[in-house]
This record gives sequence, structure tokens and C-alpha cells, in this order.
Amino acid sequence: MKRRQFMALTGATLAASVVGTCIARVTPGRSATGAGPSKPTDAAAFRAERRFADLPFGKIAYVERGSGDAALFLHGAPLNGFQWRGAIDRLSPYRRCVAPDFMGLGYSEVPEHQSLAADAQVAMLAALLDKLAISKVDIVASDSGGAVAQLFVVRYPERVRTLLLTNCDVEIDSPPPKVMPAIEMARAGTLADATAKWLSDKALARSTFGAAVYHDPSRFADETIEYYVTPLVSSPLRKAQYHAFHIALEPNPLKGIEAALKRSTVPVRIVWGASDDIFSQADADYLDHTFPKSQGIRRVPGAKLFFQEEYPDVIAEEARRLWSVA
Repeated sequence: MKRRQFMALTGATLAASVVGTCIARVTPGRSATGAGPSKPTDAAAFRAERRFADLPFGKIAYVERGSGDAALFLHGAPLNGFQWRGAIDRLSPYRRCVAPDFMGLGYSEVPEHQSLAADAQVAMLAALLDKLAISKVDIVASDSGGAVAQLFVVRYPERVRTLLLTNCDVEIDSPPPKVMPAIEMARAGTLADATAKWLSDKALARSTFGAAVYHDPSRFADETIEYYVTPLVSSPLRKAQYHAFHIALEPNPLKGIEAALKRSTVPVRIVWGASDDIFSQADADYLDHTFPKSQGIRRVPGAKLFFQEEYPDVIAEEARRLWSVA
């Protein structure tokens, strides 16, 4: 693969698969009040919490912590539920937090011919909630997970209590232009091998992908890279499914959804990384104007696509505020 193509992918595109504005000024990884969990969840602890639900779609990996009303956390690509570990640390005292791995990403194990398209992901999530005896959820979503969240709201409006959306696809920008090289590499069958290089060259992962999607790429730790990448390239089948996940991002899975979103009665809060150059600031405005019960936008200065890992206190603060209005 040509180095220019690889750098274009890792530098800007692999990250995306996939009412007023409040400006937050918070140091990454720290609460505005200095509070936070005494021992943040690391990869080993998260792995130990992993469970599997046997569904018609396959064995769906998920982590669950807490009790009471449920909150569903939907990750981006090429990530998995580990993306939400900091938010879960902070929110599990208030909700039964469930963070599944999408089919084709993370540690979920699905059959060879299982569809990995967004509508199939929606159906899988509904089956997972049924399996866990969860009737209604607060959804927190990022990136391609935000697209799935919007489709879930349309298909199962009675099952969604609130929706917190961070930088993600919207109907008028799905997939965004900077995702197209990743989709093209998936079609060519080269995406998985390019991603696998991060396991042996973690400095490359930080200087390309990390620089594109994190405020501070040095915080993209070795164990995080391993936790995200290892399952994606663990077998020929998993590599093929990783490609299939990206190929399914086109054509636009959100085409025609706007009218239904405009009828939604679900309270929505938008929390947006202000330095993301994959999903534009106009996408946040679009969501704010489209959802009738939008609670407005909070823009996080300096934050990029996957700021949820660096600013978990912001996610926790905004989630608790949104949940109080439901």
C-alpha cells in the first residue's frame, strides 16, 4: 500500500466508520471540580467484566455495571465498548450501564454472512436489550454509533428515554468525505492489514490515528491500542468483517431519516468536540435544529472525534443533566 494512502487513512479517516452553546474548559482526564474515580478502569479490568449474550446474530460482547434504569453506550469505529470506560466509571452509580461491541468490531463473534449494516446493528441492540430484560434506555453514542442511535430512536421510540449524541454521522453528512479512503481500502481488502501495523508500531498509531482523533495523542496508550486492534485482525474472518463493517457505511444508512427525527419526542443533548475535522460543527447544528426536544449543544474546545475517552467528566456531567429532564 502506498504510504500516502496509509497516512491519509490513519491521519484523518479511520476514526470515522466509521438551543444555545455552552463552552467547556476542562483539562483532559480531569473533572471541573477535580473529582473522579479513585481507580480508573484499565484494559485488564474491562476485559474481566466482558460478558457474551447468545443472540440470533451471534455472541455479542458487552460490559455491564451498575443497577436501576439502564443506559446504553454505543461506540465508534474502529473502537469497541472500552471507549466508554471513563464515563461508565462515573455513571454506574446512577445507571445500569451497558456497553456492547458492534458486530464486526470489538469482541462480538458473529457468523460469516451476518449483515453488519446499521439497520442490522439496530435489530441486534433490540435483541440484546430483550435478552437483558431492559425495556427502555438512555443512549449515549459516538461516531458511527451515533448513526445507529438515531436509527434506533426512529425504529424503537418507545424504548429511548433520552439521547446524548457526540460527534457522529447525520443524514446530510454520512459518510463524511474523510471516511471515504477507509471505505475504499476496505473494498480493496487492505484496511485490516494497515490497522494491524499499529500493534507492532504503536508510535505510528499515535502519530497518525491518535493525532487525528485525540486532543493529546500520547494518552492513546499501548494497552488501549491493543484492546481495540487485536480482535479486528485476529483471523481472516474478523478481517473480512472489519472490511464489511466499513463497506456497509455506504450508501448513506441515514437517508430519509430526517422527517422521523423531526417528530421525535425524545430529549436530546449534543456534546461536540470543537476541533474535530471529520464531523463538522455544522453537523451539531443540524442535530440541534432537527430534534424538537434538543437541549442544545455543548462544544468542547480542543476536543476531537474521540474526546469521550479524554473528557469523561464532561460526558458524565452532561448525561446526568440530561437524565434529570426525562
